[in-house]
Amino acid sequence: MHRVAVIAVPPVTAFDLAIPEMVFSAVEVDGTPAYDVVVCTAEPGVVATTGSVRMVVDHGLDALRGADTVIVTGSGRRDDFDPEVLDALRQAADAGRRVASICTGAFALASAGVLDGRLATTYWPYSEEFTRRFPRVEVRAGVLYTDDGDVFTSAGVAAGLDLCLYLVRRDHGATVANHAARLAVVAPVRHGGQRQFIESPAQPDNGTGLAETRAWALERLGDELTLTTLAAHAHTSVRNLTRRFRAETAQSPLQWLLQQRVDRARELLETTTLPVERVAHLSGLNSAESLRQHFTKKIGLSPTAYRNTFTHTPS
Repeated sequence: MHRVAVIAVPPVTAFDLAIPEMVFSAVEVDGTPAYDVVVCTAEPGVVATTGSVRMVVDHGLDALRGADTVIVTGSGRRDDFDPEVLDALRQAADAGRRVASICTGAFALASAGVLDGRLATTYWPYSEEFTRRFPRVEVRAGVLYTDDGDVFTSAGVAAGLDLCLYLVRRDHGATVANHAARLAVVAPVRHGGQRQFIESPAQPDNGTGLAETRAWALERLGDELTLTTLAAHAHTSVRNLTRRFRAETAQSPLQWLLQQRVDRARELLETTTLPVERVAHLSGLNSAESLRQHFTKKIGLSPTAYRNTFTHTPS
């Protein structure tokens, strides 16, 4: 069983601390739990949070021994970290453990030197401070999470969900990760970045939104879908469709449709052995060459390379 050790740095962000256990503890493979999650802290006992509650953490940093993944979660502290925490993070990284941070936990990783020369992100209000304090870190302020081999960071709060689900995808593939996402009632994969959610929040669907049209389109991604057919389903004009799509998704209808088709191709590549040409047609991208172009642009890998990375054959 893969052991995940989660470090609480007081004053801890309670929501951040809950994310790893909520996601990883929900994962089963062939009916067997896939992860063992333990929360620890430098001084076991009552731990202060950034809010009005207090939490009790029973385990000390010795819980990191034997951990396969070490995650430090968000905290109200961005400097003057407990030296024992920094030493534990360095030791985990030096031992080749998978190391990750959620939200402002990146400040602890950077203070330990774990992020030197690495890609990283953190909660957007602190990105400038982070960049100024840690010039050796390659900061990606606009993304939801970063993957730099065996070191991972996520942006603020809910982006920790995205990162944990991504790690499950790497470990066990799309089907298992999607099931964990359904149990957590969150999207298996969110696209965009912090800036998208800051500047262009989705509007609530009060019965006048396009949720039904988007759901209808998702069932027909392999068909020819145009602005006209989408507008006809929504009983509106193409101009109004485009305006409402941008308000609700921060994308044009065709941008949204392309993203859904790439997502469908991702799922088919991970969960089937269908030829790439067939995957392209089922996802509505028409040809293997079109799939390759769009996939490489959006994902950064060719369809074949992606399949080799994320396909997991049960042992």
